[in-house]
Amino acid sequence: MSTKKTIKAKEPVTIRFKKLQNGNKSIYLDIYKGGEKRKYKFLQLYIVPEASETDKDKNRKTLELANKLKSRMILEMDNVDHGFKNDTEKQKSNFIKWLQELTEKQKTDETMSKYYSYKALTKHLIKYKGSAVTFRQVTKDYCKGFTDYLKTAKNGTYEGKKLSEGSQFEYSGKLAEVLNLAMKDDYLTGNPMEKLTRHERPKQPKGKTEYLTIEEIKMLVKTPCAKTVVKQAFLFTCYSGLRFSDVKKLTWGDIQKDNDGQNIIRYRQKKMKQHEYLQISEDALNYLPKRNEAADDDTIFRLSQNGYTNETLSGWAMAAGIKKHVTFHVSRHTNATLLLSLGVPIETVSKLLGHSHIKTTQRYAKVVDKSKREAASKLDGLIFSH
Repeated sequence: MSTKKTIKAKEPVTIRFKKLQNGNKSIYLDIYKGGEKRKYKFLQLYIVPEASETDKDKNRKTLELANKLKSRMILEMDNVDHGFKNDTEKQKSNFIKWLQELTEKQKTDETMSKYYSYKALTKHLIKYKGSAVTFRQVTKDYCKGFTDYLKTAKNGTYEGKKLSEGSQFEYSGKLAEVLNLAMKDDYLTGNPMEKLTRHERPKQPKGKTEYLTIEEIKMLVKTPCAKTVVKQAFLFTCYSGLRFSDVKKLTWGDIQKDNDGQNIIRYRQKKMKQHEYLQISEDALNYLPKRNEAADDDTIFRLSQNGYTNETLSGWAMAAGIKKHVTFHVSRHTNATLLLSLGVPIETVSKLLGHSHIKTTQRYAKVVDKSKREAASKLDGLIFSH
């Protein structure tokens, strides 16, 4: 009596991994049906090196989600093969309303940066196609049209000023991020942003240690800024070198005097999670807002989130005639290059910037040449102006 072997049909979708330079593995779907061109769908999910039980648990949950998305893809392909429409009530829901609700959920101390970035994204999406957009209308064409819109969109702070390339790239990435969340919640069967070619998506600006010269700082001092507090905070950081996150939470009580009567700032680095004492010059203090009746625990600079602040800086720099891509972090780069140009030892600069490794500081040394050192000799009493 002969027996027949049961042949298991090969699944049209396979989970695969691509190793990245940072040691993570990017998960993607290998989609292939006989007679059709093979397709690849990157899920924007990542397996991390398992250095702890937390990493193992995170990877397990990530793989579970990847398998869920794989099964959904197979089901979607089967529905198409059998003539079924994959049109659920969720797909008829309003995309913009969903995004606004998602944005409000980010309004916590831990996720305020997401709150502001999602809010800004929503504003541009409404300008692009209005608020009456269903998930079914969020297609490749919708996403492609949004990336085209970003090329001519205004930054919202200075009339007539377009979004920088960096902002275009960030908004495009945020749209892809929220559509991934929509896909996980079954509002979408796939992320249409992934269907865009690399030529159709905004390009990421090339990595560059951008900084300002003395003359460019003087140009900024003379130019009005849409938000005075942004101008004050930026120029203060050109002297202090603090990170945006540290400047944003700086209080009046953090400005102190040491035993020698020198001005110092006591702050806790958000990135390094440790307390630091930083000597600060009188010129830097000139850029603090008026304290009036503010208490010690009151915030000095009432800044919006980084994205909004950078939009203000971009418009301000353009108005001053500066063609560089100016973000808040440029003030930190500027502080480092000026100090090195003045001959301050790199070890000291590294300590002032709060770098844990001097190698991080060495990138600034590479951009300091003889002409920059001559220009930076004018730093003392340089730019304060009422």
